[in-house]
Amino acid sequence: MKAKQCIGGIIKTTALVAIIGSSGCATRQDCVMKETTRSGVDVPMQFGTAPDGAPVMLYALRNKNGMEACILNYGGIIQSLKVPDKNGNIGDVVLGYDDLDGYLTNSPYFGAMIGRYGNRIAKGHFTLDDTTYTLATNNGVNALHGGVKGFDKVIWQARLGHSDLGQTLELAYISHNGEEGYPGTLNVRAVYTLTDDNAIRLDYTANCDMDTVVNLTQHSYFNLAGKGDILNHTVYLDADKFTPVDATLIPTGELKPVDGTPFDFRTPATIGARIGQDDQQLKFGNGYDHNWVVNHPLGQLGLDARVTEPISGRVMEVWSTEPGLQFYSGNFLDGTITGKDGHVYQFRNGFAMEPQHYPDSPNHSNFPSVVLHPGEVYHNTIIYRFLTN
Repeated sequence: MKAKQCIGGIIKTTALVAIIGSSGCATRQDCVMKETTRSGVDVPMQFGTAPDGAPVMLYALRNKNGMEACILNYGGIIQSLKVPDKNGNIGDVVLGYDDLDGYLTNSPYFGAMIGRYGNRIAKGHFTLDDTTYTLATNNGVNALHGGVKGFDKVIWQARLGHSDLGQTLELAYISHNGEEGYPGTLNVRAVYTLTDDNAIRLDYTANCDMDTVVNLTQHSYFNLAGKGDILNHTVYLDADKFTPVDATLIPTGELKPVDGTPFDFRTPATIGARIGQDDQQLKFGNGYDHNWVVNHPLGQLGLDARVTEPISGRVMEVWSTEPGLQFYSGNFLDGTITGKDGHVYQFRNGFAMEPQHYPDSPNHSNFPSVVLHPGEVYHNTIIYRFLTN
């Protein structure tokens, strides 16, 4: 096997064949993880090759409790997230693929970092500084998640490290002026940290050279049981209002109280409790695919959501500095995707909790602004913290 230099210059992969041959590991990834644990050295492995020939690398972060996050430099994808259940058994709680091909050819944003603009922009148009910008319409008549080649489909420069909180992976990317139709060159930095209190933390920062719009988020599909549907997961959302949508899932501009609607999760309820109600908003989304207006102030780290799965006892808390939370109940999973370990992802086999600004904010002056000016620093923190009960 010809040696290939890993990104970041950490190690060469020449020894992987020998590791696999002598260790008895079930998969190449397991072998690398075992060797890393034995040596105490972070060992990125090549996960595949991007269409342009660039190596796609997988990086593993671990903590003292046995929790492990595997992240790709392609799209900043969280490829696996292994956390303990109430009995101490470690299980993977995110959907995805065992190989790169699935992410390249048929991925509904599994585990990806999303940008420049998370969520939808109506009809692919917005006006900024009296100039109208046109984006790709890749979700019916609307623009979605940054375009045809958003941040979820690019190679990020990667560097492993440590902080006071735990192991880190820093990813960096320069989005040039005009990329996917967005104005200005945007320098983005995303730092993943796996903490010793069983949280995966994502800190985004960005700056620009001309006025632009930015809305970055994370799009993991979670299943705290590891498989099956997610309808028995219990959800708490700290939000008094949500943003109703039209038939194309674009906000109407209203901030509607959740009182008396299937969108009231201030008292914890299972995902399945009201998802089938005769409600126009649920019909538009084929379930939950909406933005909640969270109660904590913009820029202040606060609890957005808490999700509990009763059999495993796993609990996931979602913390952020963002003003909104998109809760998506996996309504477009349809059994056509075979993911990790041969699991076929059926309808509502995963859910997403995406802290972000509101969808279509550039076209709604009453929504919190997503405009970033030169000289300013964009900052966004998202934390998924895991506990048991």
